[in-house]
Amino acid sequence: MDLGLTGKKALVLASSQGLGLAIATKLCQEGTDVVISGRSAEKLQNAAAALNNLGAGTASYAVMDLSNQDSARTLYNEALIKLGHVDILVNNVGGPPPGSVEAQDLETWRTQFDIMVVRLIEITNLCLPGMRQKKWGRVLTIASSSIVQPITVLGISNTIRSALVGWNKSLSNEVAANGITLNILAPGRIETERVVQIDMMAAKKQGVSIEDVQTASKKTIPIGRYGTVEEFGSVGAFIVSEPASYITGSIIRCDGGLIRSV
Repeated sequence: MDLGLTGKKALVLASSQGLGLAIATKLCQEGTDVVISGRSAEKLQNAAAALNNLGAGTASYAVMDLSNQDSARTLYNEALIKLGHVDILVNNVGGPPPGSVEAQDLETWRTQFDIMVVRLIEITNLCLPGMRQKKWGRVLTIASSSIVQPITVLGISNTIRSALVGWNKSLSNEVAANGITLNILAPGRIETERVVQIDMMAAKKQGVSIEDVQTASKKTIPIGRYGTVEEFGSVGAFIVSEPASYITGSIIRCDGGLIRSV
């Protein structure tokens, strides 16, 4: 299937590794020029080099810490310099500190809401005028299965990411007539460093090995295994593709059946 992504321009947040890099990789393979971003210049440089070796779309990078108040504007301006315009925005942020809801102080809640919600809204608002002008745009926000089914020890993530659901649906209705789609991609247990961190925390809390935790976790997934970043990236690339132009305001799950609700 031709995804119609050749020559498109994409800005992918938090993409030096993990889920963000998975989508950036698939976009590059499809001929999209991408700007990846994150806090580590070394990781970004290595990731961009690997993407450019794919021989399809081009990759450049911008070092950015979304905890900085002016980061959205700065990152958007850098993307314009490197790409000319932004057709596709992939919103993504690193996971907040794990722990129970009660364990987090109010300042941590405020800081994480600013990073995980306000900053994504801000950079989306910056990209929308250019998308409207072209009558074509894609905004994909990577969230978590916790927006549907809360995850133990991820109190902040469970709470704050849910705010993006209402925002995504509301804004998708406002811009649909302009050829712009907004969707949320909710991953289940995908093999990333973040998932390993969560499994290690669970193992420590339960007094068992990480292998025991992962074996038990896989038993809760109908497919019986964790997903790969390649599988996740392929789903993300399809959602922002030309053939997916009639999908908007939706939450798409990539979870192997983990979420039990309909």
